[in-house]
Parts: sequence; C-alpha cells; structure tokens
Amino acid sequence: MSQTAIEKVLSRISGRPKLQAGDVVNPVPDLIMIHDGVVKSSKVMLDKIGIRKLSSPEKVMMVSDHDVLYGSAKAAERGSFNRQAAKDWGVGQFYDVGQGGHGHIFPMEEGQVLPGMFYFDNDTHATNAGAVGAFGIRLGLEISTVLATGSTWFEVPKTVRICIKGQLRERVLARDIGFFLAKLIKLGAIPVNLDNRVLEYCGETQQFSLGERVALCSSPTEMRAVGIFIPPSQQILKYCQTHAKKSFEAVYSDTDAAFESEHELNISQLGPQVVKPGAVSNSVDVSEAEGVKIDHAFIGSCGSGMYDDLLNAASVLKGRRVANGVRLFIVPGSQKSMNRLVQEGLMQIFLDAGALVLPPGCGPCNDAVVGPLAAQECSISTATNSNAGRFGSREAKLYLGSPLTVAASATTGQITDPRTMDVDAQLIERAKVAYD
Repeated sequence: MSQTAIEKVLSRISGRPKLQAGDVVNPVPDLIMIHDGVVKSSKVMLDKIGIRKLSSPEKVMMVSDHDVLYGSAKAAERGSFNRQAAKDWGVGQFYDVGQGGHGHIFPMEEGQVLPGMFYFDNDTHATNAGAVGAFGIRLGLEISTVLATGSTWFEVPKTVRICIKGQLRERVLARDIGFFLAKLIKLGAIPVNLDNRVLEYCGETQQFSLGERVALCSSPTEMRAVGIFIPPSQQILKYCQTHAKKSFEAVYSDTDAAFESEHELNISQLGPQVVKPGAVSNSVDVSEAEGVKIDHAFIGSCGSGMYDDLLNAASVLKGRRVANGVRLFIVPGSQKSMNRLVQEGLMQIFLDAGALVLPPGCGPCNDAVVGPLAAQECSISTATNSNAGRFGSREAKLYLGSPLTVAASATTGQITDPRTMDVDAQLIERAKVAYD
C-alpha cells in the first residue's frame, strides 16, 4: 500500500505499518520540545495532579527562545522557574538563554532534528522541521500530556501537494514564494484548505538551500497547516549527515500515494512580495506597496532567521546606513549564526549600518517583548505574520517582506523594491551555500 511521507513516519513510530490518513494513533515521538513560555503552566498543571517525573526526560528538549532579554522582573522570575524545572524534571537537553537560540532553527543546524524524525512541540512553528524532511507537530498546552505519558492520540493528517515549477529570479527569495502561495490560496486560485493538513512541496525543489526551505515552511503554517514536508535533496542529506547527532533515515512519499489534492505553482515570473497588515495572505507585488514610510524594521524570526537570510540582508546593508528615524533589529536564529557573524565579518556590516543586533531567539516576533511599535508607527519585517498587535500597539501598521526587501526598506525609510539597489554580489553567492 502506497503512503505519503507523514504516513510512513507515523507508521514507524507507532509500530503500525501501512497507516493512512484518518487513522488514529498514539505515536511515540523521537523528541519532545517545550519552549520557555509554557514551561511554568505545564509544570504547575502536572504538579497539581501529583506528576513530578517525566515519562521520557531523555527525549525532552527545553529551549529558551521567546523571552531572551528579560525586560521585567516577571520575565526574570519565569526564567528562574524554568531553570529549576529543568533540574526537577531531569530534562535531557536544556538550552538556556545564550546557548541554543531559536528552537525552530538551531536543532536542525546542529543535527538534532533530522530527516524522517517526528517530534511533538507546544509551538505552532514546529512545522519548520519540514525543511530537513522531518515532522514537528504542535500540541499547545497538551504538551503536558506528552511530558507525563510519553505520547498522546493523534489523527494521521491528509496531505496536500504543491508542485514547484520554474526557477527564482534575481533578488527574489523563497520567503516571497510563501507569501505568494498564501495569496493564491486566499483568492481561490489554488483551491485548497490547509487546515490540519500536511503541505508537501514537490517539483523543482532541488534549487532550495536549507534556509530557503525554512522560509517555505513559514506562510503555510500561518494558514493552519499542521505540517510541512520538503523532500530532502542531496545537499540537505549531506549537511545532515555531517552534523547528525544520531543515525537517521530519510523518507519520501510514494509517487502513487493518496494525496488529498495536487496543485502547481509556477515561480519563474515571481517578483518580490510584500504582505500588507492583517494576515500573511494579504500579499501584493512590492510595486503596490512601494513608498510606504516606515519607522521600524526587523530581520529574523523562525521564518527568516537563518544564516543565509543574514547574508542576504548584509548584501544590501554593506556600505549603507539605516535611514534616519528608522530602527532596524537584526536577530540571528541561533548562537551558531551569531558566532559566524563575528567570525565572517557580517557583524561589522550591521553595526556600521546602525542596526541593533539582538541575542538569538524570537526577537520582536514574540509579541514584541523587545522592539515594540507605538500607535500609528509602521514596520516592515520578516516576522511570521502581520496580525494587529503583533509588535505592541494594535494601532501600528505591520508589513512583511523578504530579508532583501526589509533591508532595502530600512536604508531608504520606505518600502523599497530590492531590485532597484546595488548589492554585494559575493554575499549573495555566499547565501546560496551558507549551509553546505
């Protein structure tokens, strides 16, 4: 019986061969990830019912990424609580502030999330695991059940397939594809419902690097996809084999698997996209947003916080200054990337440009615990969405763009097409092989 990639993975970890969409399973995950913001609520809940030992503490990864810079006594107290919780629980892998970075980025960089793996996570953007051909599924507060018992019930999701056709044009990035796809789905040009489905990319995906694959996972997540899957290329497999902390086996959907639907997406004529305030599906060509004055810019998040994203941004910022009246925040996705910024000279480019470089983590994308906006201010960023209130005031206007578009806009003080600016060609080329 033919299977999709998610059906194969769930069959393996459930011990039930030939699972199909709609079957209910209790999968035993390879990893359990919990982020700093929900540790306290989970522990208090489990303590209340007398559960003080975790079922599989060796599988648990606790990451501090949402609130890295403690801006209040409450935040500091939460961090202190989390450190004690990690000790009490005997957590196998605890990454405190200043150690790992963003939980949806650094585990892939370090070879801890690998092709064919499955893990439960409390956070929506666990779908980033699809960048290496793995599956991370969000449970929200139900992560407490998994911490206590080692598993929870789960319905095998249906898979929708999007076939990529064509090659990206100059100064157009994978993040632009995600924005464009979200718009087409909203308009019905691609008639698909991603709610509780896995979105699998196919077709001409060999062109995408690890960072680009992470970007391709972002927008569908905001449209309620439960998982994303990009078949691992030879480049991805080579990277994972070099960094893997344990053995792994990549999975691929059978060509005759039962997909709910299949669609084509031609990217050969795509230009830079900008998402207007309100939703990631409010995407337009950059020409329709050019000239909008900005006060704030941010490059980072689990959508565009990879090292190649930083290289792309640096290619625009090199030799330029952030415009007067604009504050630009750069947030690397991992401590490894932060170290590379220093070692490879990018840190100086950002500092010379007048950008503010924040510690690895979510940065402003975590409901603006740092870098908020005032009412009526305008931002363009690589955050995961443009929902009102995401960066503080609900009266602020939030736009999204690729790292190239955001960097270009930060230097001009208004939304700008990156194709109108000279860039450092060597940095652009380095971005393409950042994870070789």
